[in-house]
Amino acid sequence: MNGRRPVSGEQMIQEQLVSRGIADSRVLEAFHSVPRELFVPPTIRDAAFEDNPLPLSCGQTISQPFIVAYMTQALRLQGDEKVLEIGTGSGYQTAILAKLVRLVYSAELESDLAGEVPARLAALDINNVVLGVGNGLTVFADQAPFDAILSAAAPVSLPEELVEQLAEGGRCILPIGGSDLQYLWLIERSGGRVVKTRLEPVRFVPLR
Repeated sequence: MNGRRPVSGEQMIQEQLVSRGIADSRVLEAFHSVPRELFVPPTIRDAAFEDNPLPLSCGQTISQPFIVAYMTQALRLQGDEKVLEIGTGSGYQTAILAKLVRLVYSAELESDLAGEVPARLAALDINNVVLGVGNGLTVFADQAPFDAILSAAAPVSLPEELVEQLAEGGRCILPIGGSDLQYLWLIERSGGRVVKTRLEPVRFVPLR
């Protein structure tokens, strides 16, 4: 930590989220109730609240706190949604979503990563998550349509099979682009139309 004191969870929320426009009270409460350090590898736990992504095993990452909050807030969750998450990772985004909606279906391609998540969720008494191992575009397709979809991995272009799993009135947020340039996109299905809005530039692992 180069002699610096570790950032605290409350500092993270105030300095990285609130000060940068995260104003949804339910999202902020979810961040208060989910200890990020539980989802970070023990060897880098001192950096759990830093303003950057952190490495996990299998070449995956846990997104920086602001991006987790930004993507979650963009979905405008009300509490009764059924949500698809692509890329469980360590389960941090999963836990945040679970605090905000009725049911989360979360898919992870790497079985070793996925195997560590149930114990973390159980430690927080989170029991409204269904975990699956496999291709996030297809593993829970039989549970569609979803009220909201969040992907923590970036396809090069918008997958049509993902749009097809989005309910009328639903929102999907995901990074799109190659390794050199990606943007978050908000996809909304409304009145039979699909509306696409480009948001922030980001960098995520590619969707495989």
